[in-house]
Amino acid sequence: MNRYEELKKILHSGDCFKMICGAGNEDPKYVKKLALVYTLAGAKILDVSCNVDVIKHAMEGIDMAYDLSHEFGLQIGTRPFIMASVGMPGDHHVRKSYIDPYKCIGCNLCIPVCPTDAIPEKFTLNLPVFQELGGSYEQEDQSKEIVIKDLCIGCGKCSNICPKDDIISYRHNARELKKLLPQCLNAGCETFELHAAVGEDDITMQEWELISQINPNNYNSMCLDRLNLGNLKLEHRIQEAISVAEGKVIIQADGYPMSGGEDDFNTTLQAVACADVINKKFNMRKDPKRKMTSGKASVSSKKAYRSLSHPSNVPILLSGGTNSMSRTLSNMSGVRCNGIAIGTYARNIVEEFVQDKNFYNDHQIIKSAVVIAKDLVNKNKHKEELL
Repeated sequence: MNRYEELKKILHSGDCFKMICGAGNEDPKYVKKLALVYTLAGAKILDVSCNVDVIKHAMEGIDMAYDLSHEFGLQIGTRPFIMASVGMPGDHHVRKSYIDPYKCIGCNLCIPVCPTDAIPEKFTLNLPVFQELGGSYEQEDQSKEIVIKDLCIGCGKCSNICPKDDIISYRHNARELKKLLPQCLNAGCETFELHAAVGEDDITMQEWELISQINPNNYNSMCLDRLNLGNLKLEHRIQEAISVAEGKVIIQADGYPMSGGEDDFNTTLQAVACADVINKKFNMRKDPKRKMTSGKASVSSKKAYRSLSHPSNVPILLSGGTNSMSRTLSNMSGVRCNGIAIGTYARNIVEEFVQDKNFYNDHQIIKSAVVIAKDLVNKNKHKEELL
């Protein structure tokens, strides 16, 4: 069985757990630890930045997981797929914060809210240095910037708490995809995801065509949401993506990105709603007499779905505010998906362990992280067959 068929089988099972390390997370050492923990926990896809060094470190983390699996009494099974994420200008998954040193008032409010420590502590004491070396926003050669670019994931928490509107802005982390994507494949990446919740249809589809041409033999993913596109444009973009990729497409149904810090139904609600729109357009039997009910899935709503393995189905992964409650809510709502993709929440629950300075030397630390991560993976398994 080739790798495309392996991924297809995982998607058809409904048990595809994707660990989102972060499209903007370019800290290779951190990603390596996440890859190690979540490979042992049973993740099937590791979503990482489209960065060769990050991909190589993710590969090392996976290899280390196999080395430790016997000691931990775990069987990994199918090797996780590394998915490299790229984004369109305007998509916040690949943006980087920029703090203007000339306008910063030195309140330090942004420092404690940064989830990745991308803003150095007490940087305001060195504002004159940043002002001298950093230049202005318009300059391309930024020899010194306040925000540590490799750590910034573009979540927007610094901007939200900043008392002035013109201090923090964003830059698109531009990539030369035609050259970069083959390098990522050579480094170990097997599939790509395009974050495409932006309005520009022509440019978006050009990027999607390029991705499909460079990686034609496996699934590629497109991350979309209703917030920016609306239902009709969402459906139209998916139809175009299917046509270009000849069916080898996964749709990541995004809710409210990077909002999964809390473990409740509210944050995952929009992801389930997005998947519901996609299902009703692409994955339901075309029976005008079917009855769709709200709340818990009824017999009639179960029968409305085609089989998960139906060749015309569009595989869906829930994302954006997802947490341990995501599968429960999708089942309660009668909304089927092929798996769950979790980022912020999945990273947060193992953070104290992966940041421990003795992480590699003390296997008990790794094991403790794996126990927590594995519980999250198991909670999001496909427990109810909606057929």
